[in-house]
Order: sequence, then structure tokens, then C-alpha cells
Amino acid sequence: MKDLLRVFKYIKPYKSYALLNIMFNILFILFSFLNISLLLPTLNVLFGLSKPVSHQSKLSLNSQSILDNFNYYIGKLTHDYGAFYVLIVVALLFILFSFLNNLFKYLGMYFLAPIRNGMVKDLRNDMYNKLLILPISFYADQKKGDLMSRTTSDINEIEWSVVSTLQMVIKDPLNVIFFLIVLLSISPKLVVLSLITLLPAGFLIGKIGKSLKRNSEKGQRQLGVVIATTEESITGLRIIKAFNAIDYALDKFKKINRIYTKLMTKVYWRKELAAPLTETMAIIGLLIVIWFGGNMVLKNSLSAELLIFFVVIFGRMIPPAQSFITSFYNLQRGAAAAQRIFEIIDAEEKIEEKENAIEKKSFTQNIEYRNVSFQYNEEQTNVKVLDTINLTIAKGKMIALVGPSGGGKSTLVDLLPRFYDCTEGEILIDGIPIKDLVISDIRDLIGIVSQETILFNDTIMNNIAFGMKNISEADVIAAAKVANAHDFITALENGYHTNIGDRGANLSGGQRQRISIARAVLKNPPIMILDEATSALDTESERYVQEALTNLMKNRTSVVIAHRLSTINNADEIVVIENGKIIERGTHLSLIENDGLYNRLIKLQSFTE
Repeated sequence: MKDLLRVFKYIKPYKSYALLNIMFNILFILFSFLNISLLLPTLNVLFGLSKPVSHQSKLSLNSQSILDNFNYYIGKLTHDYGAFYVLIVVALLFILFSFLNNLFKYLGMYFLAPIRNGMVKDLRNDMYNKLLILPISFYADQKKGDLMSRTTSDINEIEWSVVSTLQMVIKDPLNVIFFLIVLLSISPKLVVLSLITLLPAGFLIGKIGKSLKRNSEKGQRQLGVVIATTEESITGLRIIKAFNAIDYALDKFKKINRIYTKLMTKVYWRKELAAPLTETMAIIGLLIVIWFGGNMVLKNSLSAELLIFFVVIFGRMIPPAQSFITSFYNLQRGAAAAQRIFEIIDAEEKIEEKENAIEKKSFTQNIEYRNVSFQYNEEQTNVKVLDTINLTIAKGKMIALVGPSGGGKSTLVDLLPRFYDCTEGEILIDGIPIKDLVISDIRDLIGIVSQETILFNDTIMNNIAFGMKNISEADVIAAAKVANAHDFITALENGYHTNIGDRGANLSGGQRQRISIARAVLKNPPIMILDEATSALDTESERYVQEALTNLMKNRTSVVIAHRLSTINNADEIVVIENGKIIERGTHLSLIENDGLYNRLIKLQSFTE
């Protein structure tokens, strides 16, 4: 329930609309009641079903008093002007009240629209913002499809199950309360009797609602599995086809989809049980009211006219009560979705910026790794990805990191822009611990070209200028020339305005990598991280990219993770990492002479090539 209350807190920026919605709903209820109260007594007097009251009684907040005064004025008008005149007046008033009734109903919905859409927009913005802020380590244990499910289907569930019920949550209780007050003014005994008959329905609805929430939550999680499986299949379609695994993939998906279908069937069974259950209990209550009220009329403790009025109002109270019960069921489904959404919004931000962090706009001296250790799971103290790393990188120098796969090279460079925080020791830039610096300033100092080229479904122009402001086309072209990308870009039909497709699917691997390098050139950072930037390329593409990388590293501090060791002969220092520890360091020639792991890797690569 607390998650639902948090959803409703998103109404706060739209409270003026909410007040207008409540006001127009009250007016809608009032004129809806006036239609009933106007028509029934008038017809009773005009057609002699009730005797007109000859003397005006003192008006009080009592149903009988109000009814007597109404009958008195109707009788007087009938006597003075005739029944036909009164019928015309009543008909005109009925038309006016009906028009106002529907107008206020529309205005209530009109002012609900910005609340409903605004709440969903703000919730979606908060969730997307949190997904961007959360550390990369958070995603290690998450399925991409499940996260997509939360940002799409769960948000939609909130919109349809929670926000769309706002009108019913506001209007229907007001409706029920208003009619209940009227019924209490007629006969408290009949009201108590009718409510007693509805208690069993309330108990059953509560039990079913809890079951509905449990199954809804399971269903939403299973939908995440469905989406994840679909996403994985689309990404790995080449492998599925190459290994003739279409039937295998389809059977796996059918099994997952079957579980989801069973869960959602249970949800809908329980959801649809609300309306007939409420209506059945309400009809039983109505019959008891008629039986008990009829006895009261026979004993002259209640007038027949008021009993009829009570039955009509009670009947009008059933639809909003049903609607409110349906809203309750929808809220249970929405509660499950809200819980999943707030699991993301409340996720711990392990990479936090210190209060009053120091601004850092330039790099002047060095980067220092001081006794740095790191492990992904802090509970497993014996599993260290990095173990007591000490490394100083002077400004303007090129440092190469080499070693077997899984040794911790990529983790070492990921600690510098604070994608992760080291679990022991500290990293300093110009003598200042990076945990004391503004995170965005650290990342502004660093450019990254990774093995896995990350491009977006947009134009080449926008991909190169990604995240940067006030960038001209000339700046983009200049960066592309440095990255050896200008020639192939201009050869495309739309040049720099060519859309590259999903993840750059319309380009070759070498072309994608050169656009990534152009993006780093345009950012013009003083520190460059190159994470095996040529490892996935063919020989010709590697030559173009290597030239671009050489241009990129000029006059910069560079940290290069090397796959092909022939590309780092000129590095100022080569650091060999194995099992999270630095086991060798030196220049290319000194490490060859040392005849250690680096020399063995050089010989092995020379042999395989």
C-alpha cells in the first residue's frame, strides 16, 4: 500500500487540477441527486400518488421536512397555475440539471487528464533518470528484458490500473458518501441493515484482492522474462539460425509464454469476480431493505414515498460502489507494478558524489592508483579482481596494460571514471582523491574508445556530437578527419546526416569504430582510455583505426588496453597484469629482456599470427 501512496504523491505538482476535479465531481453528484429528487416527488404529487401538503412546515435537515416543503410548493404551483404548467417547468429544470450534470462530469474528466498523464510522465522520468545514475555494477545482476518490462509494461500498468482509477477513486467515494448521508437522513435502521448484508462481500473482496496482487506481481515478473527472451533472440538471431536452433528457441519461448498466460488468466478471473459479487450482495441487501422497509410502512413508522425514495437512491448507489470495488481490484494490480518500479527508483546509488565536492576542470600532473583493490561482491572477501595495485601515470605519457583475459585490465580503467569505486585504497588525479571530486568533472577529463563500439540509432552527425553542446558541423567534420572517417562518411548518400541504424548496423566494424574515435576527438579530453579498440577488426580496418588512434593520442595522457601487442611497442610504460596483480612493468625492450610473461605473450602472438 505504501508504494501506491508514493504513486499518488506524484499528484502534488498538479494539485490545482486535482482541486478542480474534486469540485466538479461534487457538482456532478449534486445535480445527479437533484434530478432524482426533483422528478420522483413531483410525479407523486401531480398524479395523486401523494397528498399535497396544505401548510408549509419549518424547514430542517430532515428528509421528511424537505419532502413536505417540496410537496407544499409543488401543490401550490399546481393549484395556482395547473398541472401542465408545473410539468413544463419540471421538464425544463430536468433538462437544465441533466445538462449541468453532464457538463460537470466532463469538466471533472477534463481536469483529470493533465493529472493522469503528468503523473505517468514524472514517474517515467524519475525511473529513466535513476537507470542512468545507477552504477554499472547494478546491471550485472539484472536482465535487460526485465528492466525494459519495468519501464514499459509496469509504467503502463500504473497508468491503466492506478492513474486511470483516479476519477473513480475521487468521484465514486464522494458519490457513495453523499447518497449514504441522504439514506441516513431517511432511515438509519435501513442503512445499517443494508450495510450488514454487504460485510461478507467486503471480506471476500479483501481476500481476493490480496491474491490478485500476488499473481499480478508474478505476472509482471514473468512478462520481464518474456521480453528478455525476445530481446536475446533478436540479438542472437544469427547464432540461432546458424545452429539450426529455431525449434529449440521457439519451444523455450512457448514454455515461458505459457507460464505468463496462466498467471494472467488467474489475474483476470479474480478481477472480473468483483462486479458480479458486489451486485449480487447489493441486490440481496436491496430485497432485505424492501422487506424491512415495507413492514415499517405498514406500521406507519415510515412513509411509502420515503421508502420508494430510499430504494431509488440505494439503487443509484450500487453502480458507483461497483465501480469503486473495481478500482480497488485495479489498485491491487497497480500495487504490484508500483513495487517493481520503486525497486529501481529506491536502488542504492553506490557511486555517490560527496557533498561540496571539489570542481576539477583541468589535468596538470598525474594519475595515481594507491594500494587499490577491488571485488564485485564485497561479501566474498577472498575473490579480488584487483589486488593492491600501485601505479602512477604522468601527464602526457602512454601506459599500456597487457595480460591474460580476466586479469583485471578493464576493471582497472573502469575505476578511473568511477564506473565502480575501489573497495580498498584510492585513486588520485593531481593529488586529489577522485571520491572528493565532482563526478561529471572527472568524466569530462576522460575520453573512452572501447572494444564494443556503442553507437545510437541516429545520424552520424549526432553520434559524433553525442552529449556535447554548441557543436558546429565544421567541428564534427574536423574530428572525423582526425579519426580517418571523413572519406567514407562523405561517400554515403546523406553524408553526415545518414542514419546508421540500430547500434550502427548499417556500417562496418571499422567504420563504427572510427565514428567512436571521432566522438572522442571532438570531446578533446586530456586523458584517453583505449580498451582493446582494434581487437575485433580485420587487418585493413585495423590500419585505418590505428592511424586514427595515433592521431587521437597525440599530446594526451593515454591508458591503452592492448590485445595486439605489436601496437604498443612505443608505449612509455607497459604494465603486465595477471590475476589482479601487477607482475611486470617496463618498456617493450626491457620486458623482452626480462623474459617473463610479456615475452611469452609476444612469442605466442607472433606464432599464431
